Amino acid sequence: MPTEVPADVVEEVLAAEPVTGVADAAGLAEAAGAQALEAVAAAPLETLEVPADASETDDAGAGEPAATDDDTDDRPDRAPVTVVAGHGRHRDRGLRLPRRRPAFYLAAALVGAVGVATFSVGDRVAQADGPEATSTSVSVAQELGIDGGELSAAAEQATLRSDAVLLGAVTASRTAREAEQATAAQVQADADRAAAEAAAAAAAEAARPKTVLPVNGARLTSTFGARWGTLHAGIDLAAPMLTPEYAAADGVVLEAGPASGYGNVIYIQHENGDVTVYGHMEEVLVQPGQVVRAGDTIALLGNRGQSTGPHLHFEVHVGGIDGQKVDPIPWLRERGVTI
Repeated sequence: MPTEVPADVVEEVLAAEPVTGVADAAGLAEAAGAQALEAVAAAPLETLEVPADASETDDAGAGEPAATDDDTDDRPDRAPVTVVAGHGRHRDRGLRLPRRRPAFYLAAALVGAVGVATFSVGDRVAQADGPEATSTSVSVAQELGIDGGELSAAAEQATLRSDAVLLGAVTASRTAREAEQATAAQVQADADRAAAEAAAAAAAEAARPKTVLPVNGARLTSTFGARWGTLHAGIDLAAPMLTPEYAAADGVVLEAGPASGYGNVIYIQHENGDVTVYGHMEEVLVQPGQVVRAGDTIALLGNRGQSTGPHLHFEVHVGGIDGQKVDPIPWLRERGVTI
């Protein structure tokens, strides 16, 4: 049976630190070889029995020269072979040949590995340290047949295009934001202006009088009551021709135009249902259905119809156009207007 390598040698090799460099590999191989040689030297010899009928041609391969007395190996681990005369040469029957254990071959392999490693390392170190040591690298551009300058120019163009696209995106985004801000500012300005106008209108409406004199600067020439045996149902306000006449209060025009006795007449109904009447004007400036406010010009003063001079005949009918006719002076006074 072949002898195994001693367990302590195997464990020591396995327990060795990991090899981190060429020098470590060489040292580890040399130490392992020395230990293997020591194991071989200490191992006992084994003998190999040769069968008695084994011939020389069986031991040696075809074409191998026969052993002679002069072929005796001087190595101490080889036993001499006895040659006898006869047909062919045969080893003595029952001859025992010494054989080393497998540790011998392990040791030889380790020693060889040490030598090869040392030679390889020394050669590589010499090549690395030598003046002719060179390092060659091939670029991808050269492998593809692309000139380096062209590749650099293409990369630069790509970078410029990328920068241009980025700049365009930033500019567009900024332009959009500015447009949104301008729109928002315009909307806010319009809202502020509308609010200001509404506030101004509300203030003006609050300040606007709800009742006014039908003619400014006029002179009262006739009051409400009996005159020449009949009821004078209004008051007369004398003023120069074409003096503006105003709506006494807010309302809607019921009638406007020629009328018997008045020449021209206008009827305006107000919010409480009362109706004011305007007669003898030279020119009518409103039409039925029109909405007017207190102070709006509705006609120009005249002398048409049954009149003795340019003046405005002004009446108040309570509750409607056919309602009770009342004195206009108290009606105006109740609303803050004094004649």
